[in-house]
Amino acid sequence: MGHAGAAAAAVRYLKALPGGGSPGTTPGPRPELRCVQDGERAPVDQAVFRRVLGNFASGVTVVTAPALTEGAPPAGFACQSFSSLSLDPPLVVFMVARTSTTWPRIARAGVFCVNVLAADQSALCRAFARPGPDKFTGVPHTPAPTTGSPRLAGTLAWIDCTIHAVHTGGDHLIVVGRVESLDTPDENRAPLLFHRGQFL
Repeated sequence: MGHAGAAAAAVRYLKALPGGGSPGTTPGPRPELRCVQDGERAPVDQAVFRRVLGNFASGVTVVTAPALTEGAPPAGFACQSFSSLSLDPPLVVFMVARTSTTWPRIARAGVFCVNVLAADQSALCRAFARPGPDKFTGVPHTPAPTTGSPRLAGTLAWIDCTIHAVHTGGDHLIVVGRVESLDTPDENRAPLLFHRGQFL
């Protein structure tokens, strides 16, 4: 059975359970899926959401894409919301705000490289977290082997990808990349981590 067949079988199984719930439980009413209307209080205060979710320590990356035209700067932004997604096929995922001015340039390029930052690269992260037309000034980089996206010097790892799919997720977009090539130049260094609003 392939991936699609396994997913379909799982859905059929869940639908066959009483109320479509979990085995051995009494299903409750399903919540109504809808958008929060204008003027309606959001179900969770955004400040509380940030504070609570900030307890989850995450790695830090810089997502880059090649310049669209000759003489133009490459694109790049600092990104915490990155994760591996699938082994077969090899997929990774990152999330980007819909308001990002860098994302349209990456989308037009159709490719990107995820640069996993080391513990001593917090200044590099801050440089790519700020808005600006050219964040690559003074930043050494070489083209990734498959897509040509900037591969930043001194990172722990790089993952070179083509855009596989883009999904909506509230005020963010969920970008799925198919991994074309990757490597770990230096596995012996510590990663840069972000926790409760500061680097560790």
